[in-house]
Amino acid sequence: MDVRIGTRGSKLALTQSEWIKEQLEKRHSGIRVQLVKIKTTGDKILDVPLSKVGGKGLFVKEIEEALLESRVDVAVHSMKDVPAELPERLTLSTFPRREDPLDALISTEQQSLDQLPEGARVGTSSLRRGAQLLHLRPDLTIVSLRGNVDTRLKKLKSGDLQAIILAAAGLNRLGLSHLITQTIPFHQLLPAVGQGALGLEVRRGDHKTIGLLDFLNHENTRTEVAAERAFLTTLEGGCQVPMAGFARVKGDTLSFEGRVAELDGSKVFKETETGTRDQAEEMGIRVAKKLLASGGGDVLKRLYEGSV
Repeated sequence: MDVRIGTRGSKLALTQSEWIKEQLEKRHSGIRVQLVKIKTTGDKILDVPLSKVGGKGLFVKEIEEALLESRVDVAVHSMKDVPAELPERLTLSTFPRREDPLDALISTEQQSLDQLPEGARVGTSSLRRGAQLLHLRPDLTIVSLRGNVDTRLKKLKSGDLQAIILAAAGLNRLGLSHLITQTIPFHQLLPAVGQGALGLEVRRGDHKTIGLLDFLNHENTRTEVAAERAFLTTLEGGCQVPMAGFARVKGDTLSFEGRVAELDGSKVFKETETGTRDQAEEMGIRVAKKLLASGGGDVLKRLYEGSV
């Protein structure tokens, strides 16, 4: 039996897809798994912030086209890169156990976020990170930083930046945890929707592939991602706006926090909910609606209309 995995060609994407390949081959005897590298628009455009060229969908569009055309059987995505809306014939069937969802600071002088010198230049490609950082430290200079992990680390070493912010999950998966100066706590920097989680996307009617992947499902991760993506869908959000949403399961309890920020960090709107895990999607929607009503809606409206 052959299974073709569609993946981006970056070191991180290949590491993630190779892990899925290994798990499938361990679980199912006689299966042959092939990685199919697909270059996405997001991988090609590296000199423009994502918020200006189309956002998250740029990292999945070509892979989804390969799925729809049956050139691959499954796509491995970092969930923070997946837009709220999927093509009608595709579905996210499987969510392996989530890695560390927090953001990580890497600084040249081994300084934490609070210890960075006044006016320090911090590199990040994320409006979400930039806005929350400026809310905490208005003195910082946020520098747009695109490219894969190696590219960003080289930019830091060049001396132009004092620190960069990356997802802890990606660094952990690449065996680069030792580079992390500080894992930034939730109360300072709330993660992106889906951060740290992988999602496996398949064709809706492909029950054979869905069945092969099912053993990888992690129920707590599935529940958390469901809440976060309901929040994302309600806000119609993406890379173009500074929004964050994070859910945590503890036993039967689910807690959720959502944020929307002004680009300059002058205001951060926060809302939270606590309930049971079977209320995941409803909680994500309720938090989004509370944010829209409390002032976050005005911020999003201005951003979507391009007046900021």
